[in-house]
Amino acid sequence: MTTAFSLPPWGLWILAPVGLAVLYRLLEGRGAPLRALVGFTFGIGLLAIGLYFTTAFNAGGWAVLVLFESAFVAAACILVPPARGRSLAFPAVLVFAEVVRGSWPFGGLPMGGVPLGQVSSPIGPAARLGGPMLLMALAALAGVALGEAARLVPLGQDVGSGRRGRAATTATLAILVVVGLSVAGDLAPDGGGAAGSGRVALVQGGGRRGFRASQVDPLVVFDAQLTPSLGLRPPLELILWPENVLDLNEPLQSSSEAFQVSELATSKAATVVAGVTEPVGRNGFRNIAVAWAPSGSVVATYDKVHRVPFGEWIPWRSFFGLLADLSAVPRDAVPGHGPGILRTPAGPLGVMISYEVFYEDAGRAAVRAGAQLLTVPTNTASYATSQVPTQELATARLQAIQEGRDLIQTSPTGFTTIIDHRGHVLARSNLGSQQVIEGSPAFRTGLTPYARAGDVPVLAAGGLAVLAAWALEVRSRRRRAGDIGGDDAA
Repeated sequence: MTTAFSLPPWGLWILAPVGLAVLYRLLEGRGAPLRALVGFTFGIGLLAIGLYFTTAFNAGGWAVLVLFESAFVAAACILVPPARGRSLAFPAVLVFAEVVRGSWPFGGLPMGGVPLGQVSSPIGPAARLGGPMLLMALAALAGVALGEAARLVPLGQDVGSGRRGRAATTATLAILVVVGLSVAGDLAPDGGGAAGSGRVALVQGGGRRGFRASQVDPLVVFDAQLTPSLGLRPPLELILWPENVLDLNEPLQSSSEAFQVSELATSKAATVVAGVTEPVGRNGFRNIAVAWAPSGSVVATYDKVHRVPFGEWIPWRSFFGLLADLSAVPRDAVPGHGPGILRTPAGPLGVMISYEVFYEDAGRAAVRAGAQLLTVPTNTASYATSQVPTQELATARLQAIQEGRDLIQTSPTGFTTIIDHRGHVLARSNLGSQQVIEGSPAFRTGLTPYARAGDVPVLAAGGLAVLAAWALEVRSRRRRAGDIGGDDAA
């Protein structure tokens, strides 16, 4: 549970290594069933709090979700050797658990994880080298250092000079790796200097939080966005609206809302990007980001790829319909394909719609496709507390760091923000208020090491670490068995 308070909105990042140190020590000397139980308990303590926001929709579903997600941590802890090699395997298996949890099932759930709490920590710049998975590994390695250092504190128990020496060596090496990679990340290519900039306006319409889309009049939401936008003063390159603020019951091209946004783009001589939902057939809808050029014509669209399971679509609808009321999600979002990029007169914009910002591959795909500025049109208005907006802000900062791109985000009720390519928040709105944030984020073309290689180096190193750890464990067991055999023969 300690580790959970390292996450937003609390953000006490130092608690993650502390909690992970306790987990590391509790795995020592235990058989596989007990290691699984320890990991499962740790997972519940972390995720019951980290994913608490899901109780707003279904408390029973929250409990099932926490137990299911904790099973990944339990399985990971089984892979940690009980004796030799633990310090090698421990960070690696937690990375693997985070990768699997963030990708399976139903596209995964990459929320509530340890990396979100580390963006403001000294290891945050390492995301430029290895993304959030490297932050997970370094936080766990810091836990190893703390766990081994604790052996050096006299507690009335003689652990032996040899064991103390090994503990000191392990702790020192772990600290050196953590510090070394953090410094290397800070010095690594960060997207380069500005290739250009443009004046942008981020419009937050405001309103009460804690209501689902079905409980809010879509025309009220649209007017809340349009009214402050009409008061904007040129010159502007880009006006960014949030996700699904054009919530339509007809095709976009025939709607009055589309006509009004087109007129806005023309009157302000700016590109306007806005979130649109429109029906597809009887039981589906599209969740798209649409770009209008200063001429008033639609020049680019992007369909959301990573849909929110049980929020935007119901997997196995006929089965889950027997267990719960699914009337709040009557239609399923149709998934898009390809990288999130809008090629607009304002420049090539990477786009991650809401939930997609939690997927590290979404930002990387956009940058690899040529995006020079990242945009996040989102909508967290359904959540009454600050937990989801603060987690989303943390992962947006991670995306900016790991991809070396400035990032702009707007939401109907917050947070609306401008973040630079090193993860610094330059401007941020208040939750619930009607605000317009203006700024001049930079367009960049350089690539970070993570943008070039992704998760492959971290996963490869993790695989080698687990193999080496178990090789040490097997060798140690054979040596002990040989010693016992020799004593018996004597």
